[in-house]
Amino acid sequence: MRSAPVLGNGILYVASVDGVLHAIDSVTGALKWKFEAAGQIHSTPSLSENRILFGCDDGKVYAINRHSGGKLWEAPTGAEIWASPVVRNGVVFVGSSDAKVYALELSNGRTRWAKEVGGKICSTIYAEEHSLYLGCGDGKVYSLEASSGKMLWSTQTGNGIDSSPVLEDGLLLIGSEDFFLYALNAATGDVKWKYETGIGISSSPAVMGDLTVVGSKEGFLYAFDTQSGRLRWKTVVGEVVTAPPVIGDGVVCIQAGGTFALEITAGAVVWRAALGEGIQSVPVLAGDTIYLTSLSGEVYALR
Repeated sequence: MRSAPVLGNGILYVASVDGVLHAIDSVTGALKWKFEAAGQIHSTPSLSENRILFGCDDGKVYAINRHSGGKLWEAPTGAEIWASPVVRNGVVFVGSSDAKVYALELSNGRTRWAKEVGGKICSTIYAEEHSLYLGCGDGKVYSLEASSGKMLWSTQTGNGIDSSPVLEDGLLLIGSEDFFLYALNAATGDVKWKYETGIGISSSPAVMGDLTVVGSKEGFLYAFDTQSGRLRWKTVVGEVVTAPPVIGDGVVCIQAGGTFALEITAGAVVWRAALGEGIQSVPVLAGDTIYLTSLSGEVYALR
């Protein structure tokens, strides 16, 4: 399992590379239902009303009834989908490996528009009321008009982008394989600041107010002032960090050859759970419980 679990109303939704979406009771671990897609699932599911949505290696976006597991609709794209669907104002936005961004009707999957960009899209879109933001395999960060797909701006980085953007107070934060974390003016795409790590960044940043945290493939977790880019701390947590961090109550959790919880102000390691290198998903925090999935198909709940 490479996608992250998603929690909603006591049910944990877990997608796996064998093409199965599982609905699991978050307290007991009992299977409620499962749905078999026609290809591997790397896309992290997203919840909207009574639907759960995900992309698949068969090139389709699926909408599933989250209570019964029945298929509501499917919508084709031109290649596999690794990015996660995002819903805004009744529209599903998703990027595909066919180098297109799709806007689909949430109710029936009908395509409103499709916009071609310059390369494969693994980055999950950040959707605002009127604008979309995403990274691309051509090394550019794009902003598109949500209603039409019209290009608003693009900003070139030095290498491909797998990281997904986060927006905070007018700044768009995103990592690139050119080693840099970028903070861009969300209205214009101008670079406000950037910080060079020791190797490429495929981890997506986590932001909470003036704290931005991101992992790098050199094995460090970095914390910055969001607006200024000042480095607060960096802590080594593994040989490679590709999963996004998750900010909780006073801690930052990250998966990097083990599950780490770091103290939020100085980056000291509070605890580590050695579940093995097969754990690559984003941790999901819910109260005093952390949920994780492994490549071998296990789902873990830690307290």
